[in-house]
Amino acid sequence: MSFINWLVGPMNDFIWTYILIAFLLALGVYFTIRTRFIQIRLFKEMLRVTVEKNPGNNGVSAFQAFTISAASRVGTGNIAGVALAIAVGGPGAVFWMWMIALLGMSTAFIESTLAQVYKVKDGDNFRGGPAYYMKKALGWNKLGVIFAILLTITFGFIFNSVQSNTIAQSFSSVFGLDTAIIGGVLVIATGIIIFGGIRRVVRFTQICVPVMAIFYVGIALYVVAINITKVPEMFSLIVQSAFGFKEFAGGGLGIAIMQGARRGLFSNEAGMGSVPNAAATANVTHPAKQGLVQSLGVFFDTIIVCSATAFIILLSGLYAGGEHGDGVILTQHSLALQVGDWARYFISVAILFFAFSSIIGNYYYGETNIEFIQNNSSALLIYRLLVLVMVMFGAMMSMKTVWGLADLFMGLMTIINLVVIAVLGNVAFKVANDFYRQLKEGKDPVFKAKNIKGLKGTDCWDD
Repeated sequence: MSFINWLVGPMNDFIWTYILIAFLLALGVYFTIRTRFIQIRLFKEMLRVTVEKNPGNNGVSAFQAFTISAASRVGTGNIAGVALAIAVGGPGAVFWMWMIALLGMSTAFIESTLAQVYKVKDGDNFRGGPAYYMKKALGWNKLGVIFAILLTITFGFIFNSVQSNTIAQSFSSVFGLDTAIIGGVLVIATGIIIFGGIRRVVRFTQICVPVMAIFYVGIALYVVAINITKVPEMFSLIVQSAFGFKEFAGGGLGIAIMQGARRGLFSNEAGMGSVPNAAATANVTHPAKQGLVQSLGVFFDTIIVCSATAFIILLSGLYAGGEHGDGVILTQHSLALQVGDWARYFISVAILFFAFSSIIGNYYYGETNIEFIQNNSSALLIYRLLVLVMVMFGAMMSMKTVWGLADLFMGLMTIINLVVIAVLGNVAFKVANDFYRQLKEGKDPVFKAKNIKGLKGTDCWDD
């Protein structure tokens, strides 16, 4: 494992320092301007279309697609990832996590709208994502295959090892259970669900994710309420640490930006190319509707759930010094200080549901890309078995190793996807303008591919 850490560390530093953060911020600003600040202007519309009914019997509803993506988003990154960002990058990392999310809402709109435009029919369901729009919109089939392989490895294997690692760390710390036993239980539970197909994935995530998120945010609001006099000081600390001269002189500013960006991206996945796989499953009357739904997903994940963890940790004051650990253990200690020792058990249960739902959501992203690469039952069976192996393997690995691998692979994925959506941005802008026009006319927007001049490869929208 030390060799993996030695190899991955410098690669991560190069990718994140010199390429990815600047690319994420630049494209986020560009998409925000070109969509005329869609994340602010159409926020109310985002709420409306998220609960809109499925217009037919095919695919899943907008809300179900939202919960599939939320299952992947809301997980380890929200509890352990935020704690890790603060432990390493200080309170200023929270500010940069917010910035990545707010700009990332427009990026999420672009990539998820494109996924809807170029989705394909798969029996009674739909499939799609970056690999599909690379092939159908640009004719870049080989790059699509490369991306599909990379996404399958990243989500199906590496990210799932991060999720199982966090569950194992939490339960081992609180209950003293052996990580191998925890891993074995996770393998059995994961197998039961993933061998049941997409409908079982949808049913599980539709119930699990919203309920646990509401409980967790509710606890965080209670912590804020009992520390209300400290809240102004906390916000001041976040902003000062994000821009302060002390941090700049000591090199801490760069660390804060990098940690905020890494953990923010891991959590909300805006621009990574993962969420479009869930967005494509939805049966909606206009591609921009699912773009709005998944833009709201970024807000929900980072501005609400990640902030809940950040407030718990910062109001406790335990993040400094490192004696209370990092990752999920820091979150457990911070909440226990505020509300009592029972909080350690609550966090363990919360991380179990959050991270386990992420395992299921991550699995589905890999499955839809396996279908793109090799659409046969043997390939899918091998993939499912390897997912179970990595769930077990992750439970017994070190936290540094799994997070290092996750940073590297999600960085490579994101760079490829950002290049592609930058090239295809004009398609998404035209689709968005079609949506705006119909909305302005008082209509419930309905998309027809023929209304966008020169648009090809839109099998599901040609009627």
